[in-house]
Amino acid sequence: MAVVGGGPRGTSVTERLIARCRELGDAAPAVTIHLIEPHEPGAGHIWRRDQSRLFLMNTPCLYPTVVPIGATAAAVPASALPLSFDDWRLRVDDGLIQVDDADRRECGALASRHFPSRVLYGRYLTWMFAELVRLAPPGVSVIHHRREAISLERAGERVDGAAAAEEPAAGHRWRITLDDDSRVDADDVVLALGHLPADLTPEQHKLQDAAEAHGLQYWPPAVPGDVPWDTLPANETVLLRGLGLNFFDAMIALTQGRGGRFSNGTGTRLEYEPSGTEPNLVAASRRGVPYRAKAALDTYLPRSVRLRFCTTDRVLAFARSGIQAGFDHDVWPLLHRDALWAYYSTLARTQAHVVEGSTDAFLGDLLDALAIDGPGWSTATERVAERSIPATQRLVVQALARPFAGVHFANVEDFTAAVLEQLDMDADGSAKGEDDPLKMMIGALNAGRSVIKQAVAEGGISAASWDAELQGWFEPLVEGLASGPPPVRIAQLAALVRAGIVCFVGPDPRFDVDPDEKLLRVSSPWVRGGSFSARWLVEAMTPPNRVASSASPLLRSLLDQGLVRPRVFMADDGVPVASSGLDVTAPPYRAVDRSGSVQESLFVIGLQLSAVQWGTAIAAEAGASPAAGGRTLLDADGIAAAILHGRTVILR
Repeated sequence: MAVVGGGPRGTSVTERLIARCRELGDAAPAVTIHLIEPHEPGAGHIWRRDQSRLFLMNTPCLYPTVVPIGATAAAVPASALPLSFDDWRLRVDDGLIQVDDADRRECGALASRHFPSRVLYGRYLTWMFAELVRLAPPGVSVIHHRREAISLERAGERVDGAAAAEEPAAGHRWRITLDDDSRVDADDVVLALGHLPADLTPEQHKLQDAAEAHGLQYWPPAVPGDVPWDTLPANETVLLRGLGLNFFDAMIALTQGRGGRFSNGTGTRLEYEPSGTEPNLVAASRRGVPYRAKAALDTYLPRSVRLRFCTTDRVLAFARSGIQAGFDHDVWPLLHRDALWAYYSTLARTQAHVVEGSTDAFLGDLLDALAIDGPGWSTATERVAERSIPATQRLVVQALARPFAGVHFANVEDFTAAVLEQLDMDADGSAKGEDDPLKMMIGALNAGRSVIKQAVAEGGISAASWDAELQGWFEPLVEGLASGPPPVRIAQLAALVRAGIVCFVGPDPRFDVDPDEKLLRVSSPWVRGGSFSARWLVEAMTPPNRVASSASPLLRSLLDQGLVRPRVFMADDGVPVASSGLDVTAPPYRAVDRSGSVQESLFVIGLQLSAVQWGTAIAAEAGASPAAGGRTLLDADGIAAAILHGRTVILR
């Protein structure tokens, strides 16, 4: 068998195969697992160890795992030591785990609530992979091919459809061609491809072509560890498009990575001492503001947040009664209630002076209003808030997606000052942790994501609602609020703004090339005089996860042959819409080919399941429920069981 992709998901599949072979004991077949990964197995591309240690994870140490542990444990025990990342980090100095001095120093400086470097997490992944191979039972061998897979074809066929000159080894159903023209034959293939390069959009192509014509530099979307940040010129203006997680990697590489220094200021504020070699960074995104920071917590979800309305039982009740829920109509009203309760209950607990009258009476009235069945709950809740909470303290959740929507600014300085004020408030809120109302509301949204992920995976939300509603407006909202950087990054960004290193363009930026100046240009319609020109434009974002526009040779080969196809669903108006992911069966996610036939021995896990799973960028969560945060491990276990036992495993 072959696993294509040796990052965390490919590692989880390999671990589950080995674990199930051990469970079978003497009845286990002799198994050879071909792992095809051009980088170190375990870490793969994203977590490889040759990137800057300044690049941080956006999840704390207590969160990730690559093997089943605790609540995520599968029916079959782990094949290696069942260590989450945090468990592993704590055992670095006990003699079991050998790491270099840099890793040891970082481990010693971390607590469970801290955010580790991607380099250190990659070290955990490579160590775990090596351990599971070392501890594999007799009869199981793992062969790592440090190459890229560029094509996959059925036994006896070439990519062009002609008969193959050389048959694969007896019994094998697939032949994989690697980038050195060597071949691997396999009975079963698991696609654990992870992040892939993508074709540029028409607008990006236009910018790239215009930049080339005028001798300018346009850098397309890329994984931050692949970008040669040191080649950007000092003291020149660099345009950065995107204010998500990749932006913070660019920001830190071009400042602290060039010798600049952050130091403590007043309260949560930091100060920045430039090295003099930084570029001048001009940042832009559709929302105009960066993602909000994570809260400072010692648990992944706040202890004070408990979902009262958006519970697993209530959300899954639709599908289990034969109804496909609509997100806006059925699911969001439940999560919206929980978000409002988390906000106002925290506000009443921490800032009782802003509540008119008794806080107990306010919270009682609020809970009664939230519990009203039907659409009347919303109006009743608004009335309770209007009676007791000042207008400046009331919460409109959806407005947080675009905090400056419809607001005009007289100049760039005013807009940048407005963003700086929000950054300082966000840093203060993160430092308060469980005592910040907005961060607890975000915590409720984050808790709800796990419930929604499970509902989507079980087919509990209609495809049209998923596309237009869940992914249409809710995903951008929750990504910007709950998927942000470590708190220190927001404090650092604020310091860079005060130091004059970073400024902001404004919402809805327009990028083009000025043919007269022969420079790249960006401006916002909401900021008067807010036009910037530069010779450099960097897309501060990862290539999009959309199979139809993938530039991966392997995925293009599979699509061209018709061995896989994008999943298509019908919108409410009857128009077919191609989703971002591959068409697959129910778990264990066998691929469906162009004709609609199931590829019994071709499995998919991870990002390319985005047509049937939501939140595929998030892998396994230590301590989460198997059906939610442990979904990746369940998927890996189901695939391993199907391969070894020749039967479909239904995951519950």
